[in-house]
Amino acid sequence: MDDRNEIVRELSAPLASGRGWIKFLGILSIVSGALGAISIIGILWAWLPIWLGVLLFQAASGMEQASINGDSATFVMAQNKLRLYFLINAVMIIIAFALAILFVLFGGMALMAGLLAHHASTTL
Repeated sequence: MDDRNEIVRELSAPLASGRGWIKFLGILSIVSGALGAISIIGILWAWLPIWLGVLLFQAASGMEQASINGDSATFVMAQNKLRLYFLINAVMIIIAFALAILFVLFGGMALMAGLLAHHASTTL
């Protein structure tokens, strides 16, 4: 059992050593969500950066504990928190790209329609 604990300590050490930065990013994410919640529109999605910040904070704490205790359950929990963090970020980025593409397409069509209408009105 001691060998298994030592393996967990070794595997968790790299992320445990960066726990300060991970927690810092978590805190920044929570603060940005809290600031976003101040506005009427921002409150609709302010929970998302808060949730992401909590996930980062929990992952960093779990990695720290796994590094100290060699507890595999804590190590797996921390990895699951990181997996969920990256999954949510990936979905958010995909949605942002889709919205940006739609904005560009519809904005481009509106611009073209406006130019065509302006051209038609000036030639008549």
